[in-house]
Amino acid sequence: MTPHPSLPRILIVDDEPTICRALSIALRRAGYEPRSAETAAAAHSLLRHEHFDAMIVDLRIPDQRGDEFFELAAALYPHLRHATLMTTGDTSERAFDLVHACRVPYLVKPFDLGELIAVIDSFTTHTREATA
Repeated sequence: MTPHPSLPRILIVDDEPTICRALSIALRRAGYEPRSAETAAAAHSLLRHEHFDAMIVDLRIPDQRGDEFFELAAALYPHLRHATLMTTGDTSERAFDLVHACRVPYLVKPFDLGELIAVIDSFTTHTREATA
């Protein structure tokens, strides 16, 4: 399926296939073109070949911590520094320290899909206004 050219593109990075599917469905219904990756390596490959307006990144992915993936992605694509939402099921102090160091919004699993969509909406509205 070829993505619709005017839909904002969202990269989902989460090692849980059910989370990727649920977020993809919710984002598609909200008017986005989602793509998902279950590893950092797969997400890096997608970033090299496709443009994304925003990202949703889980802190715990198997081949690289989400905060490290975010820093590398934002270094290559600076707009993502202000258009990334972190998610985590880890409620340890260490996890919150890692997420806070990224200086991006985050949601703790399980989270409300409406809240997630509202954050993504704020990113893509800002992106559309900046390029208009």
